[in-house]
Amino acid sequence: MREKLKKAVKKNPAEGLLFSGGLDSGILAYFCPEINAITVTLKSWGKDLKYADSLAKFYKVKHYKRVISVEESINAIPEVIKILKSFDPAIPNDITVYFGLKFAKEMGMKSIMTGDGSDELFAGYSYMRNIPNLENYIHKITGSMYFSSNAIGQFLNIKVIQPYIDKDFINFCLGIPVDLKLKKTKGGFMGKWILRKAFEGFLPNNIIWQEKRALEYGSGTTKLRKIIASKVSEKEFKQKSYPIKFINKEHFYYYKIYREEIGSVPEPLKGERACPGCGAGIKKGNFHCKVCGWTKKN
Repeated sequence: MREKLKKAVKKNPAEGLLFSGGLDSGILAYFCPEINAITVTLKSWGKDLKYADSLAKFYKVKHYKRVISVEESINAIPEVIKILKSFDPAIPNDITVYFGLKFAKEMGMKSIMTGDGSDELFAGYSYMRNIPNLENYIHKITGSMYFSSNAIGQFLNIKVIQPYIDKDFINFCLGIPVDLKLKKTKGGFMGKWILRKAFEGFLPNNIIWQEKRALEYGSGTTKLRKIIASKVSEKEFKQKSYPIKFINKEHFYYYKIYREEIGSVPEPLKGERACPGCGAGIKKGNFHCKVCGWTKKN
């Protein structure tokens, strides 16, 4: 696995790396000691920074921090929604990526590496523990993976490099038994077990065996959720009359901006099925609606 991933990284070099200090970006930094590592954190909230600082010193990589405020994060939401043409509740994750890529662009970089795809390939998400036929699910989602970093990178004219979704590496990983990806341990289940084990001794143990931190938690942008929800009154939320299945007030807030920036939800194209959440088209074989964020978990 180390050799396969090393080959994927070397085949697709980049000037910078979105660097959370977690397992996925930590492994990429291991292979790229000359890379410019960029960490985005919400002022006073992000947890990633201490891990990223520690790992950057361990590798001796150039480490740059982009500290964002609550105000500029919320002000960026309309542009992020306009870029992605989406009101997916994952917007706080996308804000982190947006500021990271924008910062790289401002520094003059033309290419950025990300850890996209690792969680999908190695069962890194907690919801995957409840999927009956996980191996089949992983095979299906790897054929339709989509990441906001691609759309944001295209908008900013910066190339996004994703070694984990290199075709040869994906094919190799699909041959790994699922019980080596999601492994039962004394403490329960450990996602990405085989990936962690492969780099044991190459990265510090506190990085290898740390619990997964979603991008919004690590960067701190999850703190925006309550602030955003507070911008929608209970009366407005109850009186809404849109044919959308909203998860909460925050989701509704994103949709209101979507209406202003994009307009109506697009109807399904020929061969697509209608999303149960918003009515937009979902391509055959896909499990996620790019417009509203609806996801089929099993």
